[in-house]
Amino acid sequence: MKNSCEPKETCAGVVGLGLMGSSIVVSLLISGHEVKAIAPLEDDMKLGSLHIEEQLKQCLNFGLLDKPVASYLSQLTVSDNYMHLEGCSFVLECVTEILTIKREVYEKILSVTSEDTIIASNTSAIPISMLQQYITHPGRFLGVHWGEPAYMSRFLEIICGSKTDLRNAEWVFNLSKCWGKEPTLLRKDIRGFVTNRLMYAIYREALHLVENGEATMEDTDKAFKYDAGSWITLMGIFRRMDFVGLKDAEEIFKNIFPKLSNATGVPECMKEMVKLKARGTKTLKGLYEYSPAEAKKWEAEFALFSKDIFELAASYPCDTVE
Repeated sequence: MKNSCEPKETCAGVVGLGLMGSSIVVSLLISGHEVKAIAPLEDDMKLGSLHIEEQLKQCLNFGLLDKPVASYLSQLTVSDNYMHLEGCSFVLECVTEILTIKREVYEKILSVTSEDTIIASNTSAIPISMLQQYITHPGRFLGVHWGEPAYMSRFLEIICGSKTDLRNAEWVFNLSKCWGKEPTLLRKDIRGFVTNRLMYAIYREALHLVENGEATMEDTDKAFKYDAGSWITLMGIFRRMDFVGLKDAEEIFKNIFPKLSNATGVPECMKEMVKLKARGTKTLKGLYEYSPAEAKKWEAEFALFSKDIFELAASYPCDTVE
């Protein structure tokens, strides 16, 4: 996004150019970084550069770029050679959520970067404190959890592991404002961080309602979309409680909480999705089924919606009212 802030360091590294990694690269490029992108997989090498260029063109079409696409691409190096990370002050790992693969990636990053390089993971599943054991000087390691698409989301979580030096986390916190983010800084490494804990609680309850025949997927989606979807961008959860008033909260909690799902197992329908290797719009089959045209339409509309939400949130800065 356009912003008046200049990155404090000019060179950033990203390892892993899947959909999330390439989206993060675009965010860093737009923010003014020189970016060294490492594609450890053959598919990443083939598709990563293509995705990055396509996303930059999308930003240009939305009027979000100050310069031609080629100018941003000139700030980018894509390679499978980790030596390009030499000289980077910040390196973000975005590879698959498999511990052995992450460990191999960290070994390669450590072999070419300095002891002062801040290393981060975009993991949403593995505790940062667990990953720190593979890092020399673990005080410079932390989690940086991005929203998708990274270049059109204000969301960012910065997570400290048990050995993270808070000064390094604060450095990334401040730098992320140059990326157009409204970051949160978690000083304690909680499983799932904040956003995943909230969302998976919702997923669990939604799946519970559907699997017990108490609501359809369509009606559950509709209820969430037109209730929470009408206020959540403006005020979040606790401000919503304040806004609607708190006088009935105790009685409602007493009546509702005992009825909520506290299941700890994987829902049967999700086991079935794994068995079918379903990936929703990416494979045209998931909890819903999609035609190729429908999948493409969802992708295009999500991109436009993300832009609109980014701009809408900026129009109502209630949190900054003095």
